[in-house]
Amino acid sequence: MTIVLHELVGADEARPFSPHCWKVVMALAHKGLPFERKPVCFTQVPGVEGGVSKTVPVIRDGSQVVADSFMIAAYLEETYPDRPSLFGGDGGQAMARFVEAWSQSTLHAALNVIALKEIDGILSPEDQAYFRPSREARLGKTFEQIAERRQAEIEGFGAKLTPLRVMLKSQPWIGGSSPLFADYIVFGALQWARVVSSAPLLEAGDAVTDWFERCIDLHDGLGRAVAAAG
Repeated sequence: MTIVLHELVGADEARPFSPHCWKVVMALAHKGLPFERKPVCFTQVPGVEGGVSKTVPVIRDGSQVVADSFMIAAYLEETYPDRPSLFGGDGGQAMARFVEAWSQSTLHAALNVIALKEIDGILSPEDQAYFRPSREARLGKTFEQIAERRQAEIEGFGAKLTPLRVMLKSQPWIGGSSPLFADYIVFGALQWARVVSSAPLLEAGDAVTDWFERCIDLHDGLGRAVAAAG
């Protein structure tokens, strides 16, 4: 049975951009599970699967509905243990929790500043009317105030990737010899930036850039199928 994935898009349904949805796309492909991608814009999220969640991703697997990217990954791991593992055991799942906390507190925090106006620019007018006030309320500042920090965040972004850069000196993936869900967590953040923003965040020849390029090519180029922002 095909799993249905509800994922976030802007005005162009062919350009899904949510980092959390990209984690699940990669997790489903990693497991080799057939899935159908259902585009959802911000203002449609409350109607997904009867309002089960305030955010996407949400999946439907038969009669099971699961929200939250990490919960979805854990569900897939438990439900399909015969498929390639997303965590490589309990320790890998615990490690992925740490990676998620680092990614969201460090990378997402910077990208929320760097890409904020660019995200707003790819939304439909109806979604723009929701997005700006909701984000200004969440961040406690106007878009204009947030934009004042943008260049500094761009210039400092490479340094935030130092833990990953150093780790990649001794192993090709966060998961070790092959990618695991922890890789998809960080990939999701950088794919989000790649799809919505033209900001120069990764440098040629950097170990993180090489890792990210390998991630984009995983699962028959699933990440590369969506072009980078101009």
